[in-house]
Amino acid sequence: MKKNIAKLKSFVIKASKNKSFLHHDWFVEYHLNIVERIALELCNVYKKADKNVVLALVWVHDYGKILDMKKEHKLNHESEKLLIKLGFPKDFIKKITEFLDIFEHYMEKDLKKAPIEVQIVSSADAASHMIGPFFSIYWKEYNKKSIPELMKKNTNKLMKDWERKITLPEVKKSFKQRNEFFKEQVGNFPKKYL
Repeated sequence: MKKNIAKLKSFVIKASKNKSFLHHDWFVEYHLNIVERIALELCNVYKKADKNVVLALVWVHDYGKILDMKKEHKLNHESEKLLIKLGFPKDFIKKITEFLDIFEHYMEKDLKKAPIEVQIVSSADAASHMIGPFFSIYWKEYNKKSIPELMKKNTNKLMKDWERKITLPEVKKSFKQRNEFFKEQVGNFPKKYL
């Protein structure tokens, strides 16, 4: 399984570097690698989690976006095709496909009731947005939008991440200050500064 995971990671890294992908110059370093690191730290807390499932989810959760950002949610079947192509066992592919579907429907489903592997990757994914230049890069890539539009988009993303995607208490506790900082960045100013 380690070889398959390594092949998956390598394939997604290469696909992410495609210049037609808007985020090609930063996505691996400032998103996927960070998601993986947080997810592995969470596997040390949640020892019953299947680390192979977690790693596969880390590396396929944005594969549709890498292929076509406008159709990303319609391309989840491409993750299944990729796992088949890379030689993963059928039962493992079925689990990843089911878990990816749960992960993608975080606005309709309560992820606190999801399998621990989904909660780990969802929490790691959302937390990763608060590390490094993630939100700043959004401003660069969408610089034709007005500042109020950018702030509103980032507010919505931050809120969805915090309320819907981060389910694990360790992540909420560790990222509480970061979340407050980013809320201020998007216009939620404190009543007092001193």
